[in-house]
Amino acid sequence: MRLGRIASPDGVAFVSIEGEGGDATAREIAEHPFGTPTFTGRSWQLADTRLLAPILASKVICIGKNYAAHAAEMETDVPANPVIFIKPNTSIIGPQVPILRPKSSERVDYEGELAVVIGRPCRDVKASAAKDVILGYTVGNDVTARDQQKADGQWTRGKGHDTFCPLGPWIETELDPGDLEIRTELDGEVRQRSRTSLMLHDVGEIVEWISAVMTLLPGDVILTGTPEGIGPMNAGQTVSVTVEGIGTLTNPIADRGK
Repeated sequence: MRLGRIASPDGVAFVSIEGEGGDATAREIAEHPFGTPTFTGRSWQLADTRLLAPILASKVICIGKNYAAHAAEMETDVPANPVIFIKPNTSIIGPQVPILRPKSSERVDYEGELAVVIGRPCRDVKASAAKDVILGYTVGNDVTARDQQKADGQWTRGKGHDTFCPLGPWIETELDPGDLEIRTELDGEVRQRSRTSLMLHDVGEIVEWISAVMTLLPGDVILTGTPEGIGPMNAGQTVSVTVEGIGTLTNPIADRGK
């Protein structure tokens, strides 16, 4: 199932997206998409709605340096265990919403990633059982003020600005995350291209590691790390991240007004 969240003439709703291209429809889900969704009977042409970030997360947990080639380009060692950090949920935006470069940063980078969406409350999940607690997968962009990340010695400010966590365009529930292509384009030029099979720690390992530290709640998002090829974005440009089997997440870049 392809789960989304839309703004329609009738308000905001979780939906099941069915069909492709201009013929796609959005069927309204009653209440929330967790468990076995039930439907209200209302539907819209997807083209007549606006896609929002597909989930409202209580927290976004991220994995740093999860591709060896990315660790190398950052001139750091490959970590033996997953390196985790958190982005605030106020950093989440949906497709086509501008990523705003803060005036306090001189370099804001894209980082295309596979994102995991948790489907039920869980703690101490074994890697072999991770699929039982996952709702599905979406596309993420771990936007980073690179100069602030380096200056601070920790990552909260550089990763936590408003608009620094684009998610979308929807959640794919039927997907094997083991070997998917990830591609990031800046103004149509490919800047990142890799596969999830090159992750140092796979999705199951990541869920086990994080859930040993904190309880995961329905809707929580895990960003699984970015491959090599990171680079800066400037106002007026457009960044697109594509994950095989899910779709493409596109956002324009702008300078923050204040």
